[in-house]
Amino acid sequence: MDRLIELNESLDTAGFYGVNNRNILFLRNLHPQVRIVARDYQIKVTGNDDELERFEHNLRSMERFCLQHGTITETQLANIISGNQPIEQLPDNLILHGAQGKPVIARTENQQKLVHDFQSSDLLFAIGPAGSGKTYTAIALAVKALKNKEVKRIILSRPAVEAGEKLGFLPGDMKEKIDPYLQPLYDALEEMLPRQKLNEYMEKGIIQIAPLAFMRGRTLGNAVVILDEAQNTSVQQIKMFLTRLGLGGKMIVTGDLTQIDLPAQQKSGLKDAIEKLQSVQGISVVNFTEKDIVRHPLVTRIIRAYDNQHSNQTQDNQ
Repeated sequence: MDRLIELNESLDTAGFYGVNNRNILFLRNLHPQVRIVARDYQIKVTGNDDELERFEHNLRSMERFCLQHGTITETQLANIISGNQPIEQLPDNLILHGAQGKPVIARTENQQKLVHDFQSSDLLFAIGPAGSGKTYTAIALAVKALKNKEVKRIILSRPAVEAGEKLGFLPGDMKEKIDPYLQPLYDALEEMLPRQKLNEYMEKGIIQIAPLAFMRGRTLGNAVVILDEAQNTSVQQIKMFLTRLGLGGKMIVTGDLTQIDLPAQQKSGLKDAIEKLQSVQGISVVNFTEKDIVRHPLVTRIIRAYDNQHSNQTQDNQ
């Protein structure tokens, strides 16, 4: 009987299979009646049902250990199979294992709320200060949904506000012109997926990163679509974006209403959208605060100082 076993795509396959495939050869010697053909994240096995069950049980134990630690040695594998090396208990707030098995965790109450609301809402707004994990958590949720085959694509977008008419004067082709504005999204993805897998997804269009202007006219179904830095959209732009949502799709819109780079007379599309849509069924708004900031502790104090200065100036002008 044949069986196709699909591995978690967060695995570092080099660490999982071992040098010269020593780890998979170890399992083959342990199960000599099972024929094994392994390639990337798929392992095809042939044998009788009982032997295949035992093989997959050992393989999954090996997979769980490697997800937690990034790699596994023959000695550790032998101890796991013999029961002498227990698998660590996974934290309840784990979203997924990222590249090299790094756990990606919803660390704060509002990050956990975003994870919870993602299950029940098709459109989420994550609003809050820099460093609160809005975008990072959103991308982790998107990658998890892709790996679990809940969606077929991830589409990430940002408005390139600073570019405007000057974009044409920047060196390089269009991708080189817009990449600086999209780099934070690349950075997060590189922590979620092994580089080889990320490159493969991007080459096949399974993960797409594009400026907001490229969304016009598209219907984005069976995808998690993330709009980052949405405070810098116009009212027309964000309406255009939100109405791209297709069947089987989810959207997460992130932004910081204290960092609007639009002209003073222009209303932020993000602010307008929240005012109009926050009571609509199927939409969730998660308001992050300085308590959610997970960067250097100094970032919290910097944000607080700016907020205090803004409050004082507002009082002086009244």
